[in-house]
Amino acid sequence: MSGTLFCFGLGFSAKVLAARLHAEGWGVIGTSRSLEKAANLAALGYDSHVFDGTAPLSDPAVLAPATHMLISVPAEEEADAVLRWHSAHIAQLPNLKWLGYLSTTGVYGDRKGEWVDEATPIHPTQGRSRRRAEAEAGWLRLQAEHGVPVHVFRLAGIYGPGRNQLEGVKRGTAHRINKPGQVFCRIHVADIASVLQASMARPNPGAIYNLADDEPAPPQDVVAYAAELLKLPVPPEIPFAAANLSPMAVSFYADSRRVRNDRIKTELGVTLQYPTYREGLAALLPTVSG
Repeated sequence: MSGTLFCFGLGFSAKVLAARLHAEGWGVIGTSRSLEKAANLAALGYDSHVFDGTAPLSDPAVLAPATHMLISVPAEEEADAVLRWHSAHIAQLPNLKWLGYLSTTGVYGDRKGEWVDEATPIHPTQGRSRRRAEAEAGWLRLQAEHGVPVHVFRLAGIYGPGRNQLEGVKRGTAHRINKPGQVFCRIHVADIASVLQASMARPNPGAIYNLADDEPAPPQDVVAYAAELLKLPVPPEIPFAAANLSPMAVSFYADSRRVRNDRIKTELGVTLQYPTYREGLAALLPTVSG
C-alpha cells in the first residue's frame, strides 16, 4: 500500500507516522504553525505549508493529492480549525481513502479509576476535553453526512524520545506526587504510529479506537522506575495536597481512569511494541540527553 499522506499538524506524533510512510515511498504533505517550522519540514523532504488555525490554507488545492489524511492539531477555544476552514474541501476530495482524527481519552472524564472502553459514554470534565469531544462529533458528522472515511483515535498520555519521565528525572524536574487512587494511562509514540498504519490498512469509517498501553499506573511509580533505570536517587513522594502544582497540573490530576485497548488488538491486529511504561522507558534510556 502506498499513497499520499496529508497531515494537519506535523508534530510529535504525526512525524513518526510520516517518517515511516516516507521511507516506504509515500508522498507526505504537512502543515505547521510558522514559516520556520514549515522550513524544517521541507528539509525532511516533505511538501510543507503554514496553517495556524486563524485562516485557511493559502491554496486549498494542496489537499487534492491526499489519499490519507491525519488531523493532529488541537481543538481551539471555539472550534476545530480544520473543520472550520476545510471541511467542505475535505468532503470533496476524490481520492481520500482514510482520515484519522487524533483525540484524547480525556473525553471519558473522571471515572474514579474505573475502566472505560470505546462503548463507554463520554463525559468530559475539562475544557480541553470538551473541545475534543465537540471536534470528534464534528468529524463523525462529516463521515455520516458526506461519506468522508473518518476514524477517531483517543490517545492516552503520549511519551517518546525527548518527552518522557527519564528526561524529567535527569533534569531534576520530575516529582513523585502521590494522590491515593490516582492512575494515568500512557502510550508510546511509536505505538501510535503502528495503530494508525494498521487502521490505514483496514479502514472502518466511523470507528473509534482507544490508544493506551496495557498498564495504567500511578505516576509516582513511573518516576521511580525512571530513576532506577538512570541509577539516580528516587525522588521522595510528595502528598498531592502539598505539591503546590500549577492550575494546569492540578487539572490533570482531577481525572482518573483505566483505559481498555482491546479493540486495537482484536480489530486491527496490533501488538504493542511497548505494552507498559517499563519496556518504553528502558528502550528510551539510550536517548536521554546529558
